[in-house]
Amino acid sequence: MPVKIAMAKGSLPNFKELEASLVEEVKFVAGPVDTPVQIAGLTAGAEGLVVGFHPLDEPRIAALDLSVKVIGRSGVGLDSIDLEAARRRNVAVVNQPSYAAAEVATHAVAMLLALQRRLPQADAAIRSGWGSIADIGPIWALDEAPVGVLGCGSIGGEVVERLLPFAKQVRVFDPLVTDGPPGACMVASLDELLADIGALTLHLPLNEETRHMIGRSEIRRMRPGSILVNVSRGGLIDEEELALALGDGHLAGAGLDVFEREPLPETSGLRSAPNLPMSPHTAWYSDSALRRLGEWTVADVVSYATEGKVTHGRLAVAPAGHRVAG
Repeated sequence: MPVKIAMAKGSLPNFKELEASLVEEVKFVAGPVDTPVQIAGLTAGAEGLVVGFHPLDEPRIAALDLSVKVIGRSGVGLDSIDLEAARRRNVAVVNQPSYAAAEVATHAVAMLLALQRRLPQADAAIRSGWGSIADIGPIWALDEAPVGVLGCGSIGGEVVERLLPFAKQVRVFDPLVTDGPPGACMVASLDELLADIGALTLHLPLNEETRHMIGRSEIRRMRPGSILVNVSRGGLIDEEELALALGDGHLAGAGLDVFEREPLPETSGLRSAPNLPMSPHTAWYSDSALRRLGEWTVADVVSYATEGKVTHGRLAVAPAGHRVAG
């Protein structure tokens, strides 16, 4: 008998293809999950629920049908899900930290290199008549300054691997990691990470401890003319302070794929900040990553519902009797 899985509307872009390929194994029911009433109706008799960025606070989780064993997050971040409420409700939560690690790491490094070589300014110089070195601005040599990586999970580790051939030193800080990737210089504090670095790229989850982890004092501690890249979670940075640092030239540039509010509000100061290439939370995307995201999320939800285990992702919340992996 097929496993019944509830699918929050918009949680998987390739849902129709998955539904067609798994018609004999999975019975999908799809709909909105904006309110507890909608969640209760959608999950009736379902063994799992798949969500994207949909907020699952305590009232929504309490509304889950008693048949639900697992919530599958189609992505990496868990800041939209009340994990403690899920734990109290005895419902597992599975996310996918590795489905697009290569894509996100490549996006981060591409932004960093484009900013370091001042490619946006060079493009603008061409379009305004040709220009000269004076129009592009000063460029520091990447092999003469340390590059900082804040967070060394699966994505941060891939970033380090990509940066090592370019940088004088790749410096890494992660409060949960003591042994970093080969070739990286692990440091013991954020202060040590920021000291005299030429660029910083962020790869941490968003929670109460990391929100606005990069604020005024951290940005001003970076040396003048440095670069900041964030493809992780927008809330890691105080965006007002970032806009100020770009406006007064303390930072030579920043690259953002994520924002504290998405879509980016029309009133955001980031829209007028100079030297700030942005992308609309697409660092994860490739055709292969899109396919993996759908296949891995559904496979893990079905596997947990039927066998109590996951194969591809991470069991971020484990009910009684299960140990959290990762």
